[in-house]
Amino acid sequence: MYSYQRLFDFAKQVFVSMGHTEKMADTAATVLVSADMRGVDSHGIARLKGYVRLWEVKRINSKPIFQIEHETPSTAVLNADESLGLISGPEAMKIAMIKAKSVGTGWVSVKNSNHYGIAGYHAMMALDQDMIGISMTNASPLVAPTFSKERLLGTNPISVAIPAGKQPPFVADMATTTAANGKLEILQRKNEDAPLGWVQDQEGEPTTNANGVKEGGALLPLGGDREHASHKGYILGSIVDIFSAVLSGANYGPWVPPFVSFIDPVSDPVGEGLGHFFGAMRIDAFRKADEFKDHMDTWIERFRSSTPIDENNPVQIPGDYERNMEATRSKDGIPLLDPVVQDLNELADKFKLKF
Repeated sequence: MYSYQRLFDFAKQVFVSMGHTEKMADTAATVLVSADMRGVDSHGIARLKGYVRLWEVKRINSKPIFQIEHETPSTAVLNADESLGLISGPEAMKIAMIKAKSVGTGWVSVKNSNHYGIAGYHAMMALDQDMIGISMTNASPLVAPTFSKERLLGTNPISVAIPAGKQPPFVADMATTTAANGKLEILQRKNEDAPLGWVQDQEGEPTTNANGVKEGGALLPLGGDREHASHKGYILGSIVDIFSAVLSGANYGPWVPPFVSFIDPVSDPVGEGLGHFFGAMRIDAFRKADEFKDHMDTWIERFRSSTPIDENNPVQIPGDYERNMEATRSKDGIPLLDPVVQDLNELADKFKLKF
């Protein structure tokens, strides 16, 4: 087991070694390791080697200058200057919250960015301000639309964080695919098969091969197949792609610059970098914040008290699993797979650090 502080300190040292300022490295490490704490291991410290790889091929700018290219009182487009999304994401969310404080809601679309970690971190930034936070991003083209063999979309996650009163906040954080690619990577490290419905092979047939995407197949939209409503996952992923990229001027669809190493970037981009979309909604722009939070407590309490199918498996609200995992890992530490530890030791050697 590894403590949060140990992983945070190491990640921050790596980001500094890449040329980031202390402040930027602090932000990036905070976002990254928050994923491990919340049990989203596919987007945590295991991703660190991937960020270094992109930096080595000059796809990540460690000294970005953020620029708002267009704005209104409630909206903005942020050019992230090829920065880590771990840094540009929080920056954009801050802009959205500033606008929400002024006019009730704030919306920021980002271009020219990179992978931004877990969507939930950025959405949750709004909670302390009595705001609802919204976060989404497009991602590496690994997903085939319903009825397609081609990989045209990313896992394109959506997160919505909603404050409550006495109860913990409602925090939805989900990919628009049956599973995120990071979960496939975990199965690959464990040498295990993928559940049926996660992947199709290069001919479009269902497969349990965890390496199926690397071998020319594709991830599947939420639902897995048409009979289980994969068209709805396809629609959700498309909405994220359009809000994140078509709206901002980033690359979309198959032109999105990939995070994974087994896909080469396209030679004819339609935009700049990766795209994100953020929203902040001040609760008192709709009703008194205390009233809203009281009713959120009622909503949460009623759903929690729902009669379970199995008394040993009570009904949860979105965010319960991650919050419980955070409490457990704060006390017991964060487990890492051996291949991840090996990657981190290699990074330590590369940058002459200790892990």
